[in-house]
Amino acid sequence: MVERLFCKERVAGSSPVIGSNFMTDYYDHPHRRYNPLQDEWVLVSPHRTKRPWLGQKETPPPDDRPSFDPKCYLCPGNERANGEHNPAYADTYVFENDFAALLPALPEAKPIASGLLKSEPTGGECRVLCFSPRHDLSLGNMEAPAIRRVVDMWSDQILDVGSRMKWVQIFENKGAAMGASNPHPHGQVWACDYLPSLVAKEDACQRSHFETHRRSLLADLIEQEISAGERIVALTTHWALIVPFWAIWPFEYLLLPRRPIQRLPDLTDAERDDLAVILKTGISVYDRLFETSFPYSMGWHGAPHRWKGTSSLAVARALLPAAAAVGDG
Repeated sequence: MVERLFCKERVAGSSPVIGSNFMTDYYDHPHRRYNPLQDEWVLVSPHRTKRPWLGQKETPPPDDRPSFDPKCYLCPGNERANGEHNPAYADTYVFENDFAALLPALPEAKPIASGLLKSEPTGGECRVLCFSPRHDLSLGNMEAPAIRRVVDMWSDQILDVGSRMKWVQIFENKGAAMGASNPHPHGQVWACDYLPSLVAKEDACQRSHFETHRRSLLADLIEQEISAGERIVALTTHWALIVPFWAIWPFEYLLLPRRPIQRLPDLTDAERDDLAVILKTGISVYDRLFETSFPYSMGWHGAPHRWKGTSSLAVARALLPAAAAVGDG
């Protein structure tokens, strides 16, 4: 059982290196862990994993999707819900979301405030990002060069939409369990003219760390995790894939560049190639572990746009075999 606690309490004194010796007494006892990216504490109760399990168990259905589905509104050449037809694309494909959560043009509206009840208009842009023309693929079983083209697509979208919006959220909800309405491999862009609450907290925490230590919080985290060696899932020349010490999901990754980078477009060619490889590695681990095309939610958190800060790039991967709500971060 893992429970998130929203509080501002901090541990006094300097932080010790969290390694095997430090954690020995914690593996079987309830304790709290601090999340420095969000200034929150998380309750961890590892002893509860020993309780008997009489809950539901399911055999995953076979994945027999065709490479092309004439009824899929994301496949090349098919008609979408708004009557438009997709081009016969052979690689990645981007289009404006037909059912956008945010709209660029809003009617004249004023903020509303009535006691504790407040509301204000907000604008934005939403796009659908098709990873491949193949209906039967997922990001994890695409080849690394094809995933690299997805990385380039993500970067291009951040450059484009980020020129107009303060925040650009690239994300993917994969699988029906995560609320995906279509199994075709795709993600989305939600961009808005304000800074979401979770992102604002992460930015503030990284600013505070930099002002105190004159170093990047994420760079310090990578250095400490590599030294401990316990939560490293994969390590490449340019990227570190770790399980966060403060993880709140049963299965969760944090993917970090090994040098301070603000946004995806700042990556070099070598870093983009390396990112494609480690993405494939991380997703494939779950596919093999659960013997199915594993459902997950994934989202990139880079530095805000039109925002002078010290934020570095991170991708938070919250992966779990159950439905989860998509937050505003």
